[in-house]
Amino acid sequence: MDIINRLEHKVVVSVQAMPSEPLYLEKCMVAMMKSVVKGGAGGLRVAGARDVTNAKRLFDVPVIGLTKPDLIPKNWQEIVYITPTLKEVISLVEAGADVVAFDGTMRPREGGCKLEEIIKYIKINKRISMADISTVEEGINAAKLGANILSTTLSGYTMESINVSQNEPDFKLLETLIKETDKPVVLEGRIWEPWQVEKAFDLGAHCVVIGSAITRPQLITKRFVTRNK
Repeated sequence: MDIINRLEHKVVVSVQAMPSEPLYLEKCMVAMMKSVVKGGAGGLRVAGARDVTNAKRLFDVPVIGLTKPDLIPKNWQEIVYITPTLKEVISLVEAGADVVAFDGTMRPREGGCKLEEIIKYIKINKRISMADISTVEEGINAAKLGANILSTTLSGYTMESINVSQNEPDFKLLETLIKETDKPVVLEGRIWEPWQVEKAFDLGAHCVVIGSAITRPQLITKRFVTRNK
């Protein structure tokens, strides 16, 4: 559990891009990782075996790995697409991920794969499991199944959490999961300001994952361009 200890009270940066985006090029992703680690990132959250391998090779920080499809489906709120089956989990373990992140909701998975199978496989291979969830019920269920870490990643991005505000992190979910489970809880999603990071730690977050506000220039630009619209 040394990896969990190393993540405590750290800011983890999600360095990801879709294949259709310019920054998806391998050299761009590596450059972005180098930049955020130089800036003090205490961990990296990256997508796919390629970026997991590079992160492990180049940096001495915990690496959280996940997979996503090359094209996010139109019904993304309804389906499991983050590390959905054992096939994707195996690819991340083989690439060397310290932590394997996966959709930890209770929704059906491709091929009938079960959430408990994913968690069990990660444990057998001596890696840390991170369940990305969107509701309290999902978090409690993932904890009962043995997930090592819970993350609020999917809050507001599933049909089950569709009414969650899109303007701020889900502090309520964070706080409730800390009270209702004995697992480390991570705040991720819609974090744009330093004060939100401090609030998360004040509430008891184990660590905070920031993505778009740091590593998605098209979204950062859009916020400024549309500020008065």
